Amino acid sequence: MRLILTQEVSGLGTPGDVVEVKDGYGRNYLMPRGLAIAATRGAEKQIATIRRAREVREVRDVGQAADIKKQLEGLDVQLAARTGSGGRLFGSVTAADIADAIVRAGGPNVDRRKIELAGAIKSTGSHAVTVRVHDEVSAKVEVSVTPA
Repeated sequence: MRLILTQEVSGLGTPGDVVEVKDGYGRNYLMPRGLAIAATRGAEKQIATIRRAREVREVRDVGQAADIKKQLEGLDVQLAARTGSGGRLFGSVTAADIADAIVRAGGPNVDRRKIELAGAIKSTGSHAVTVRVHDEVSAKVEVSVTPA
């Protein structure tokens, strides 16, 4: 089955890529979640707009990605969250919360989809988070979660 990705799917491709996948994977996983659309002749226009939008957001080269990595790793990211007894959070810290905290700490705008959490952050303290700046460059950021 030929599909056009509308969002990034790890291990498969980026938005605008035309991929060939098994029928069940495309029909039961990718398409219902809005991660892909069927590759038709009329979809070529959509591919062009998706690629243009991606080029605007994407980091240009590895050198620029290394500069952004250096900025991110030098940040002191603080995030205040509501907590209960024992330092447990009400809910958890999301990738969008971390992206906002990076901007508040003076860092660059980071797309929340580029932030990888090893597991749910549900307690106060220091947590390591990976930010995929470029396909070849990832930055490790320490996020300190404090009680609000």
